[in-house]
Amino acid sequence: MKKQIVTLTAIAALSVGAATTASADSTYTVKSGDTLWGISQEKNVSVSELKGWNDLSSDLIFPKQQLSVGEAKEEAAAEKSSYTVKSGDTLYRIAVSNKISLDELMSWNGITGHLIYPGDKLVVSGGTAVSAPKAPAASTTPTSAPAPAPAQSTAPAQTSAPAPSSQSGKEMTVSATAYTAFCVGCSGTTYTGIDLRANPNQKVIAVDPTVIPLGSKVWVEGYGVAIAGDIGGAIKGNKIDVFIPSQEAALQWGRKNVTIKILE
Repeated sequence: MKKQIVTLTAIAALSVGAATTASADSTYTVKSGDTLWGISQEKNVSVSELKGWNDLSSDLIFPKQQLSVGEAKEEAAAEKSSYTVKSGDTLYRIAVSNKISLDELMSWNGITGHLIYPGDKLVVSGGTAVSAPKAPAASTTPTSAPAPAPAQSTAPAQTSAPAPSSQSGKEMTVSATAYTAFCVGCSGTTYTGIDLRANPNQKVIAVDPTVIPLGSKVWVEGYGVAIAGDIGGAIKGNKIDVFIPSQEAALQWGRKNVTIKILE
């Protein structure tokens, strides 16, 4: 009997040890002087995997910080199959960031238009098509009006947007914020296809297409003449988001009320 008790105790101790090892293998406590690259070499993983598993937007880590380095991979992968919409997101940017097509993103989530809202949870990996039209709804487009022509070759016409002529010359006051293409997770390409990283001096604003037609030229107080070439989940009604190449300058812009005029 005593022998059996000793054996069971030994087995229990081994089980606890194995569980501790498994836990230790899946996490790592950052020590002073550690770097993501050094940890990746020690754990035989890539820096990008470490950053993805731990939702790191930079290479900055701190002593005593707990990092997922191993078994958390499957758990992290499961989390990455969905995405929670943040303010300023667009369907196009989310699709590019997750290396899927816009059609796939819309199909998997049963989306028929392009409006999304902060807090929405979207399937971004391994989804199944939901029965819904892939083409965006065009309920706001007058049936007799032609599609707006792009202001330049890099901004294709959007057939689902209202014709610029219906709003041309209109002046209004809007709430204006600023954004930049040079940030972590930003694709640098607008909804209409303008590559802002390749054209950092291009003046572009994100708009609500039901208020300001995509493709139209708009004069913005304190900014200049810009093309309405982007949209955003939080850009609704009398709101715009102006593109500024420098993140510091974008932060300095802040939020302000400005006068705009739709030119064409």
